[in-house]
Amino acid sequence: MYSKISSFINTLDTQTVSEERKKVLLPLIDFIKSKVSKNEDISLNFICTHNSRRSHLSQIWAQVMAHHFNIKNVFSYSGGTEATAMFPMVAKTLINTGFEIEIIANGENPVYSIKYDDTKHPIVGFSKKLDHRFNPNSNFAAIMTCSSADVGCPFVPGAEKRIPVTFEDPKVFDNTPQQAEKYLERSTQIATELLYVFSKVN
Repeated sequence: MYSKISSFINTLDTQTVSEERKKVLLPLIDFIKSKVSKNEDISLNFICTHNSRRSHLSQIWAQVMAHHFNIKNVFSYSGGTEATAMFPMVAKTLINTGFEIEIIANGENPVYSIKYDDTKHPIVGFSKKLDHRFNPNSNFAAIMTCSSADVGCPFVPGAEKRIPVTFEDPKVFDNTPQQAEKYLERSTQIATELLYVFSKVN
Protein backbone atom coordinates (compact mmCIF):
# COMPACT_ATOMS: atom_id res chain seq x y z
CA MET A 1 0.00 0.00 0.00
CA TYR A 2 1.20 3.51 -0.71
CA SER A 3 2.94 4.91 2.37
CA LYS A 4 0.84 8.08 2.53
CA ILE A 5 -2.36 6.01 2.70
CA SER A 6 -0.85 3.74 5.37
CA SER A 7 0.14 6.81 7.37
CA PHE A 8 -3.40 8.18 7.04
CA ILE A 9 -4.90 4.89 8.24
CA ASN A 10 -2.57 5.00 11.25
CA THR A 11 -4.09 8.35 12.25
CA LEU A 12 -7.62 6.92 12.34
CA ASP A 13 -9.09 6.21 15.77
CA THR A 14 -11.82 3.58 15.91
CA GLN A 15 -12.51 4.67 19.50
CA THR A 16 -14.37 7.62 17.92
CA VAL A 17 -16.99 5.21 16.51
CA SER A 18 -20.02 5.63 18.80
CA GLU A 19 -21.95 2.73 20.29
CA GLU A 20 -24.90 3.76 18.14
CA ARG A 21 -22.82 3.55 14.96
CA LYS A 22 -21.34 0.20 16.04
CA LYS A 23 -24.90 -1.19 16.12
CA VAL A 24 -25.46 0.17 12.60
CA LEU A 25 -22.22 -1.45 11.39
CA LEU A 26 -22.79 -4.84 13.06
CA PRO A 27 -24.86 -6.39 10.22
CA LEU A 28 -22.05 -5.53 7.77
CA ILE A 29 -19.46 -7.10 10.07
CA ASP A 30 -21.63 -10.22 10.42
CA PHE A 31 -22.09 -10.47 6.63
CA ILE A 32 -18.34 -10.29 5.98
CA LYS A 33 -17.54 -12.74 8.81
CA SER A 34 -20.07 -15.21 7.48
CA LYS A 35 -18.52 -15.10 4.01
CA VAL A 36 -15.00 -15.47 5.41
CA SER A 37 -16.02 -18.49 7.51
CA LYS A 38 -17.42 -20.20 4.41
CA ASN A 39 -14.46 -19.13 2.25
CA GLU A 40 -16.83 -17.36 -0.16
CA ASP A 41 -16.33 -14.22 -2.20
CA ILE A 42 -17.36 -11.06 -0.35
CA SER A 43 -19.19 -8.75 -2.76
CA LEU A 44 -20.16 -5.36 -1.35
CA ASN A 45 -22.23 -2.91 -3.41
CA PHE A 46 -22.38 0.55 -1.81
CA ILE A 47 -25.50 2.35 -3.01
CA CYS A 48 -26.50 6.01 -2.96
CA THR A 49 -28.95 8.06 -5.01
CA HIS A 50 -26.54 9.54 -7.57
CA ASN A 51 -23.45 7.30 -7.09
CA SER A 52 -21.37 10.46 -6.94
CA ARG A 53 -19.88 10.89 -3.47
CA ARG A 54 -20.55 8.71 -0.40
CA SER A 55 -20.96 5.45 -2.31
CA HIS A 56 -17.61 5.95 -4.09
CA LEU A 57 -15.78 6.83 -0.88
CA SER A 58 -17.29 3.75 0.80
CA GLN A 59 -16.41 1.45 -2.12
CA ILE A 60 -12.81 2.64 -2.19
CA TRP A 61 -12.20 2.57 1.56
CA ALA A 62 -13.78 -0.89 1.89
CA GLN A 63 -11.36 -2.28 -0.70
CA VAL A 64 -8.43 -0.57 1.01
CA MET A 65 -9.36 -1.79 4.49
CA ALA A 66 -9.78 -5.37 3.26
CA HIS A 67 -6.26 -5.12 1.86
CA HIS A 68 -4.98 -3.49 5.07
CA PHE A 69 -6.21 -6.48 7.11
CA ASN A 70 -5.29 -9.01 4.41
CA ILE A 71 -8.88 -10.22 4.07
CA LYS A 72 -9.07 -12.07 0.76
CA ASN A 73 -11.77 -12.21 -1.90
CA VAL A 74 -13.32 -8.82 -1.10
CA PHE A 75 -14.83 -7.11 -4.15
CA SER A 76 -16.24 -3.64 -3.60
CA TYR A 77 -18.64 -1.92 -5.98
CA SER A 78 -20.86 1.13 -6.00
CA GLY A 79 -24.06 2.16 -7.72
CA GLY A 80 -26.99 4.55 -7.58
CA THR A 81 -30.69 4.69 -8.13
CA GLU A 82 -29.57 6.85 -11.07
CA ALA A 83 -26.21 7.54 -12.74
CA THR A 84 -24.59 11.00 -12.76
CA ALA A 85 -20.80 11.33 -12.34
CA MET A 86 -18.24 10.89 -9.60
CA PHE A 87 -17.90 14.38 -8.14
CA PRO A 88 -14.36 15.75 -8.77
CA MET A 89 -13.87 16.73 -5.12
CA VAL A 90 -14.05 13.04 -4.20
CA ALA A 91 -11.03 12.34 -6.41
CA LYS A 92 -9.19 15.40 -5.10
CA THR A 93 -9.81 14.35 -1.48
CA LEU A 94 -8.48 10.85 -2.16
CA ILE A 95 -5.43 12.17 -4.04
CA ASN A 96 -4.61 14.34 -1.00
CA THR A 97 -4.81 11.18 1.12
CA GLY A 98 -2.26 9.35 -1.04
CA PHE A 99 -4.23 7.62 -3.82
CA GLU A 100 -2.99 7.74 -7.41
CA ILE A 101 -5.94 8.68 -9.59
CA GLU A 102 -6.20 9.31 -13.30
CA ILE A 103 -9.06 9.71 -15.73
CA ILE A 104 -9.02 6.83 -18.22
CA ALA A 105 -12.14 7.92 -20.13
CA ASN A 106 -13.45 11.48 -20.39
CA GLY A 107 -17.00 12.69 -20.89
CA GLU A 108 -19.96 13.69 -18.76
CA ASN A 109 -19.38 10.61 -16.59
CA PRO A 110 -15.57 10.16 -16.48
CA VAL A 111 -14.03 6.78 -15.67
CA TYR A 112 -11.29 6.92 -13.03
CA SER A 113 -8.43 4.54 -12.28
CA ILE A 114 -7.91 4.66 -8.49
CA LYS A 115 -4.73 3.02 -7.20
CA TYR A 116 -3.79 2.40 -3.57
CA ASP A 117 -1.02 -0.20 -4.11
CA ASP A 118 1.24 -0.95 -7.07
CA THR A 119 0.63 -4.70 -6.70
CA LYS A 120 -3.19 -4.49 -6.82
CA HIS A 121 -5.61 -3.83 -9.64
CA PRO A 122 -6.82 -0.24 -9.59
CA ILE A 123 -10.38 0.40 -8.48
CA VAL A 124 -12.47 1.56 -11.43
CA GLY A 125 -14.61 4.52 -10.41
CA PHE A 126 -17.53 5.88 -12.41
CA SER A 127 -21.18 6.60 -11.76
CA LYS A 128 -23.61 3.83 -12.64
CA LYS A 129 -27.02 2.47 -11.70
CA LEU A 130 -26.93 -0.16 -8.97
CA ASP A 131 -27.89 -2.93 -11.43
CA HIS A 132 -25.30 -1.95 -14.07
CA ARG A 133 -23.56 -4.97 -15.59
CA PHE A 134 -20.28 -3.82 -14.00
CA ASN A 135 -21.83 -4.68 -10.61
CA PRO A 136 -22.76 -8.10 -9.18
CA ASN A 137 -26.29 -9.37 -9.79
CA SER A 138 -26.43 -11.95 -6.99
CA ASN A 139 -24.81 -13.00 -3.69
CA PHE A 140 -23.85 -9.48 -2.62
CA ALA A 141 -24.61 -7.13 0.27
CA ALA A 142 -26.39 -3.93 -0.75
CA ILE A 143 -25.10 -1.25 1.62
CA MET A 144 -27.30 1.85 1.52
CA THR A 145 -25.06 4.86 2.14
CA CYS A 146 -27.69 7.61 1.91
CA SER A 147 -31.11 7.89 3.48
CA SER A 148 -32.93 8.78 0.25
CA ALA A 149 -31.65 5.62 -1.47
CA ASP A 150 -32.45 3.65 1.68
CA VAL A 151 -36.06 4.89 1.65
CA GLY A 152 -36.49 4.94 -2.13
CA CYS A 153 -34.96 1.53 -2.77
CA PRO A 154 -36.51 -0.89 -0.25
CA PHE A 155 -35.69 -3.87 -2.48
CA VAL A 156 -32.39 -4.41 -4.32
CA PRO A 157 -32.67 -7.23 -6.88
CA GLY A 158 -30.15 -10.02 -6.32
CA ALA A 159 -28.95 -8.74 -2.95
CA GLU A 160 -28.32 -11.44 -0.38
CA LYS A 161 -28.55 -8.84 2.38
CA ARG A 162 -29.58 -5.18 2.49
CA ILE A 163 -27.72 -3.10 5.09
CA PRO A 164 -28.41 0.60 5.75
CA VAL A 165 -25.18 2.43 6.72
CA THR A 166 -26.04 6.04 5.96
CA PHE A 167 -23.73 9.07 6.00
CA GLU A 168 -24.35 12.82 5.86
CA ASP A 169 -23.91 14.23 2.35
CA PRO A 170 -20.89 16.56 1.89
CA LYS A 171 -22.69 17.96 -1.19
CA VAL A 172 -24.29 20.65 0.98
CA PHE A 173 -20.85 22.28 1.25
CA ASP A 174 -20.14 22.34 -2.51
CA ASN A 175 -18.78 25.69 -3.69
CA THR A 176 -18.32 26.96 -0.14
CA PRO A 177 -15.07 27.77 1.73
CA GLN A 178 -15.60 24.60 3.82
CA GLN A 179 -15.85 22.24 0.83
CA ALA A 180 -12.38 20.63 1.06
CA GLU A 181 -12.60 20.35 4.86
CA LYS A 182 -16.05 18.73 4.79
CA TYR A 183 -15.18 16.22 2.06
CA LEU A 184 -12.09 15.20 4.03
CA GLU A 185 -14.23 14.95 7.17
CA ARG A 186 -16.72 12.61 5.46
CA SER A 187 -13.95 10.53 3.84
CA THR A 188 -12.25 10.22 7.24
CA GLN A 189 -15.48 9.12 8.92
CA ILE A 190 -16.13 6.48 6.27
CA ALA A 191 -12.52 5.27 6.42
CA THR A 192 -12.62 5.08 10.23
CA GLU A 193 -15.89 3.14 10.30
CA LEU A 194 -14.71 0.69 7.65
CA LEU A 195 -11.41 0.29 9.53
CA TYR A 196 -13.54 -0.67 12.53
CA VAL A 197 -15.66 -3.08 10.44
CA PHE A 198 -12.72 -4.97 8.95
CA SER A 199 -10.81 -4.98 12.26
CA LYS A 200 -13.67 -7.09 13.69
CA VAL A 201 -13.58 -9.73 10.94
CA ASN A 202 -10.46 -11.70 11.86
